[in-house]
Amino acid sequence: MPVGEMCLFWSLNYTRFYNAHFNIEEVAKIITIPGVKPKSMKKLILLVTIFAFVSCKSTKAPTPTAEGYPATTSYFIEDLSAMNASEIKAAYADAKPVEDTGMFDEGTEERAYTILYPETADEIHITWEDAEKTQIHDIRFSETGKWSSKTGIVVGTTYEELNKLNGKEISFYGFGWDYSGAVDWNGGKLENSDLFVFLEAKNIPGKFYGDFIIKATPEEIRNMDLRVKTIMYKK
Repeated sequence: MPVGEMCLFWSLNYTRFYNAHFNIEEVAKIITIPGVKPKSMKKLILLVTIFAFVSCKSTKAPTPTAEGYPATTSYFIEDLSAMNASEIKAAYADAKPVEDTGMFDEGTEERAYTILYPETADEIHITWEDAEKTQIHDIRFSETGKWSSKTGIVVGTTYEELNKLNGKEISFYGFGWDYSGAVDWNGGKLENSDLFVFLEAKNIPGKFYGDFIIKATPEEIRNMDLRVKTIMYKK
């Protein structure tokens, strides 16, 4: 009997065997094979039970990809940060990566980059420390797809939720420049998380544009409806 059919057989007959309290003699009465004596049948049932249990368990093991790196269902930005380019391609085989070079760090550094899942809700950008793409410089995403942080932060997390996750009130920079809405953890729980979070806002008062920490009243904070726009991970 094929392993798949055997697994199905034992799952369907589990209740019958359980009601027999796994008494081998009783189970032998349920299963009969022409020409097999009862004593031999009991031994056969024991062997088949052990084999079926092990085989059914083993069929659930993850299947390695062609490159040997195990397939992944992890969409945590922290897990992605530990991989090199070859590992990423193997682990996210459906990502349709786009690769190129560009200027970063306010136009001061040229770096290789990779975009996974381009033009989808799961789009995520990786820039590399080296041309060989063995070490990640930073990772960022701004879409509301599968990606998130192990801290619980996702694109769309509110200002109030960030304060709770941080265990301390955050500060944030003004809007309309390269680091628009950048969050300062102020020594809270997320200070050493290697996460850089950028906020977006509605109804931004003119005085809140620029490169400075915003000093806003509770009412002004509420009116802006602050939420996470971009999450970046950088060691």
